[in-house]
Amino acid sequence: MNNSDINITIIDREGISHNVEAPTDMAMNLMEVVRSFELAPEGTIGVCGGMAMCASCQCYVLSDNELPEMQDDEEAMLSEAFYVKDNSRLGCQIPMTPDMEGLEVELAPES
Repeated sequence: MNNSDINITIIDREGISHNVEAPTDMAMNLMEVVRSFELAPEGTIGVCGGMAMCASCQCYVLSDNELPEMQDDEEAMLSEAFYVKDNSRLGCQIPMTPDMEGLEVELAPES
């Protein structure tokens, strides 16, 4: 494990928990981590390419990491998405930084 890696937990849509090491030095976001570890079928996550224009990477944040403030486009997207909860965020808007060590998220169901 590289010094710049963080440990995060991603619960996939089948309810299976995956502990993964995510690099913080590659400017990746949570959606890209899910894709690179193939924790969601191709074409079901990050459909818009991480532009906060779809809700395919919606997830529920279960840990108490301090997340970046929600921007207007993310908020607008979540206001129209299905299965939204109080702790919903778009994975593409959660950057992999050292602050995200211990992050735990659950992927929202496919809409």
